[in-house]
Amino acid sequence: MCQHQPHCPSPYASDRVSAHVVAAHPEQGWSLLCNGVVLFEDLGLLLPDGSAVR
Repeated sequence: MCQHQPHCPSPYASDRVSAHVVAAHPEQGWSLLCNGVVLFEDLGLLLPDGSAVR
């Protein structure tokens, strides 16, 4: 997914939330990162494979 340099971390890397935001919806409480991770404002994550991380 990531087209810029340097590439963002994998959605399974420990630093996955440092990826660039490609869509932000603060009114709904979430952002989509360029590595496919959905980051929720309560700091929960949804990975591209559908698994949830707290």
